[in-house]
Amino acid sequence: MNPRDSGEYQLVIKENRKTWDRIKRNYELYLFLLPIVLIYLVFKYYPMYGVQIAFKDFSPSKGIWGSEWVGFQHFIDFFDSYNFWTIMFNTLTLSFLSLLFSFPAPIIIAVMLNQMLGKRYKKFIQTVIYAPHFISTVVLVGMLHVFLSPNSGLVNHMITWFGGEPILFMADEGWFRPLYILSGIWQETGFSTIIYLAALAGVNPELHEAAIMDGASKWKRVWYVDIPGILPTIIILLILALGNIMGIGFEKAFLMQSDLNYATSNIIPTYVYELGIQKAQYSFSTAVGLFNSVINIILIVTVNRIAKKLTETSLW
Repeated sequence: MNPRDSGEYQLVIKENRKTWDRIKRNYELYLFLLPIVLIYLVFKYYPMYGVQIAFKDFSPSKGIWGSEWVGFQHFIDFFDSYNFWTIMFNTLTLSFLSLLFSFPAPIIIAVMLNQMLGKRYKKFIQTVIYAPHFISTVVLVGMLHVFLSPNSGLVNHMITWFGGEPILFMADEGWFRPLYILSGIWQETGFSTIIYLAALAGVNPELHEAAIMDGASKWKRVWYVDIPGILPTIIILLILALGNIMGIGFEKAFLMQSDLNYATSNIIPTYVYELGIQKAQYSFSTAVGLFNSVINIILIVTVNRIAKKLTETSLW
């Protein structure tokens, strides 16, 4: 019997024809999508070709294909290195603390803004908290150096005015994580609030009216109407945040890093930069970066599956 005559094969052909017919009918939409697809192919997927140097003893003179294959040796060397657990601890601690303090902040502010009645005051507050998002990371770290300077910084002037001693904030390893987290909250909370305000705008106002009729206070309406209304949005953003727990930003950590706070500021992204760019250990640094990416993929898939089972809300 010819396989082409089977019912299953004919069904596949029929589905393919429907797909192509749908593409032809909406070809304008696919043309709009084409530039994004090309950008991702060129700048995201094509560079993955170079990931194979993580499994080779890469030599620029020999090229990727000509370099000797070493398998998982670079990964083993990283796991056996003296600073592996220190780097992992620094990365995970900074990531979890950032998530713990940064994630709830925009939710709280969005709920508070949503309860405001004065439109002018509300717009003013929104503008003030959104503005820091548009400050570049380099400028932000420069501002930290200016305000926290032990000699001319405003913060240390206030400390000495109250009888204290100046603190070397940017050079003290104990202050690196608090400064990183607090500056991140100040810079990103306002912009993240936009997402939750948009979700709150979609909450059915009849639910609030019914709650008012039942005598519910503002706090109870927030807890039993607003929060459940934006819960799917919270879960989706939490999945993305947990899935990127190992992908903490490089720029700010690198700019804030110094020899004096290196013990706590040395995280995986800065370690990859140090090895790959400064010490030209291309294969080893690629292996470390690939390990970091694999952990992120595992986390986002795991958290997405757990969220889907518990709440029926997920990315896919």
